Amino acid sequence: MRYSPTTMIDISKIKAISLDLDDTLWPVWPTIGRAEAVLQAWLSDHAPGTAALSADLALKQAIRAEVNARHTDRAHDLSFLRLQSIRAVLQQAGDPVDLAEAAFEVFFAERQRVDLFDDALPALGFWSAKYPIVALSNGNADVHRVGIGQYFHASVSAQSLGVAKPDLRIFVAGAAAAGVQPHEVLHIGDDAHADCVGALAAGMQVAWLNREGHEWTHGETRPHLVVRDLHALCARWPEYTL
Repeated sequence: MRYSPTTMIDISKIKAISLDLDDTLWPVWPTIGRAEAVLQAWLSDHAPGTAALSADLALKQAIRAEVNARHTDRAHDLSFLRLQSIRAVLQQAGDPVDLAEAAFEVFFAERQRVDLFDDALPALGFWSAKYPIVALSNGNADVHRVGIGQYFHASVSAQSLGVAKPDLRIFVAGAAAAGVQPHEVLHIGDDAHADCVGALAAGMQVAWLNREGHEWTHGETRPHLVVRDLHALCARWPEYTL
């Protein structure tokens, strides 16, 4: 990776941390893949016709795209869109649409079973002893159901607020939930656009968790720090030890 020099974070100004979840604390797509498989198995038992349609990936994607297009005002609410997609497949298959809620709950429960990156718990334990941490996510993971709620002061999601990152309002809400001003927050996330561009616009200090070594392609304004893992970020605090 080649980056232009960035302004390093100023730890003395940090009074709270806002933290992305998916692909920051755990890899999201293996989680979604398992949840899809559990949902498919449940449908095979309870709605075989729907299961058969759902096995056609192209058809399922087309239905999801149609649902998304019909509900552009709910683009921030992944749970709503998932439920509507399940309902649409049930309807197309001729199965009872009132199975949609139970089917969604099967998916959603499995969606909360995540495999944390090795650096996640040490970082959460270290930071939560020093600052209020606010989860700031466009996804629908629940830190309490995931099993890490004890580290978080609050959670702000696109679903709960009605706007998604990089919208300035979700970052302002995250700072407010921590009881501080945006410039007193260090935001940490993996998504260069949603996390970094949005948090920088809000006036936060920003650490880009760039595990895959992507190039920065979002203009001259850059994150204050780029790290490959959370250990490297925590190491900016002299007292941090593994």
